[in-house]
Amino acid sequence: MLLSLFVSESESRVSLQSEVFVRRLNEFVSLWYTFGGGTRLNVGSDTRPILTVLPPSSEELQQGTATITCLANKGFPSDWSLSWKVDGSGSISWEESRSPVVLQNDGLYSWSSTLRLPADRWMKVGSVTCEATQGCQAMVSEPLRKAQCSQS
Repeated sequence: MLLSLFVSESESRVSLQSEVFVRRLNEFVSLWYTFGGGTRLNVGSDTRPILTVLPPSSEELQQGTATITCLANKGFPSDWSLSWKVDGSGSISWEESRSPVVLQNDGLYSWSSTLRLPADRWMKVGSVTCEATQGCQAMVSEPLRKAQCSQS
C-alpha cells in the first residue's frame, strides 16, 4: 500500500489517502498525535523513475541555444536527484535548472531537469546523459547521443 501523509503547520488538518495508525506497545496511536506540523511521512516501496531525454529543437539551435530536457516519471520517494554528464564528464560548466517535484494521482512523483548549452557547444557534443540518484538506490541513467537527433 502506498500512502502519503502531510501535516501542515498553517492548517490544523492531516491529508492522507487512508487512515494510518502505528502500533505502540499495546495500543494504537494515530499519526496525527505522533508527528508535528510540517512533517512528511512517505510510506511505499522505492520505485526507480523512468527517464526520457528530449533533444533541442532545430528552431532553438538556429537562435544559438540548445536546451536538453530530462523527464523523470513515476519515481518514489520524491527525493531523487537529477544530474547531467556531457560526453561522460560532469565537470563541464553549463546552465542547469530543475522543476518542482509533482505528486501524481498514482502516488508516484514526476520532475524534470533542463540543461542549456550554447548551440556551438552542442554541435561539438557526442552525447549527454541524465542520471537519477537517490540514497543507496542503483543509479538510473538515460543517454542522448547527438548522432541520433535529426537536427544535429
